[in-house]
Amino acid sequence: MATILGMECKLYQADAVLADDNTPADASWTEVESVKDVRLGLTKKETDMTTRENDGWEVMRGTLKTATLTLSLLYDSDVDIFDALLDSYLNNTEIALAVMDGDIDVSGNQGFCANFEVMEFPIDQVLAEGVTVNATVKPRSQAQWYEVGS
Repeated sequence: MATILGMECKLYQADAVLADDNTPADASWTEVESVKDVRLGLTKKETDMTTRENDGWEVMRGTLKTATLTLSLLYDSDVDIFDALLDSYLNNTEIALAVMDGDIDVSGNQGFCANFEVMEFPIDQVLAEGVTVNATVKPRSQAQWYEVGS
């Protein structure tokens, strides 16, 4: 596998939320080109599984996984993703997003997708820069690692 630049990765929004009958492979995805930076934080909670037989070593086991997606985009109320993110924040609605390492229709590309809810929607109004939104979204349903064609 070749190295990938961030600008080669893609963020997608589906036209409907994901469901058992609307999987990532079935969904109609639109690339979100207005996004600047994307950060997908994947972590696991852990539990201590240490016993006396571990010879003084602490041993851990992963439990629940957590995903946090941070999106940085220019403030533009004429862009669909802006409206969807704002609606999710204000009305607790879900928005289906996919964070992919390339085009979502190319076999072998992969990434994380889910129905997300916006948890933070800060608007930065820096004096000498364009106004930006740095939304933090977290999975609400249908969270999964998706590989195209598998």
